[in-house]
Amino acid sequence: MNQIMKSGLLSRLRPKGASLLAASVGLALSCASAWSQSAIDKDANHVLVTSMNYLKGLKTFSVDYDTDHEIVDKAGQKIQYSASGSLTASRGEGFRISRKGPDADVEVTFDGKVISLYGKTINAFAQIDSPGPSIDEAVEEFRVSTGLDAAGADLMSADPYSVLTEGAVEGTLVGEAVIGGQVCDHLAFRTDTVDWQIWIRQGDQPLPLKYVITTKWVTGAPQYTLRLGNWTVDPKVDGKLFSFTPPADAKRLEHIDSDEIGQLSLEDAE
Repeated sequence: MNQIMKSGLLSRLRPKGASLLAASVGLALSCASAWSQSAIDKDANHVLVTSMNYLKGLKTFSVDYDTDHEIVDKAGQKIQYSASGSLTASRGEGFRISRKGPDADVEVTFDGKVISLYGKTINAFAQIDSPGPSIDEAVEEFRVSTGLDAAGADLMSADPYSVLTEGAVEGTLVGEAVIGGQVCDHLAFRTDTVDWQIWIRQGDQPLPLKYVITTKWVTGAPQYTLRLGNWTVDPKVDGKLFSFTPPADAKRLEHIDSDEIGQLSLEDAE
């Protein structure tokens, strides 16, 4: 995975000692990309390249998602937390991400200048100036400032293939599978810290329908699963969707501390 962005799926499962968002946006690790490509077999690479090129060629898109996030408690039992949400993105204007789970109902918006995080349950919000107008810059700044990840953030990257394949030591085409009644190509990849799988729909719209990431450095090998559905390709999107106007009675958080992060979080507590 490319250090420029750190996939919303993969970065959150790396060891805490690793730099969560270390590198600057826009850094092209060409040597790492070339090495990763040689570690991925020809068939798997073709499927992934085709899908990611199609995805990054979309000017706008929207998709619904469901997440399952496992933790391992002190007794060694796996506990799974689930949530749902939606993502709408315009590569020229911004994005809007919603998430609803048992402990939070939140939205993140980016209008090309300001990133806004709003917790509906507690009626509170925080805003961060983006260092630049691109989605990559906004996602990076959001993670640096809050320590949070947003589901599907890698899908909005200007180069999702590099984000996914950075550090890959192996990549294979497992075979065909069916997700939500749709025939997919099932790919499996390995890095030093995680194993991950992706299911990509066959046909003229080769979009990802499922991710599973297994972390190898935590006892019990917990998994994070993202299911994607109801894709809408190149919809007409009103730029106002990405603007945020807080409710008159909403509390503004000037400094986001750990307790407030927990209340507004896009991810279930680990």
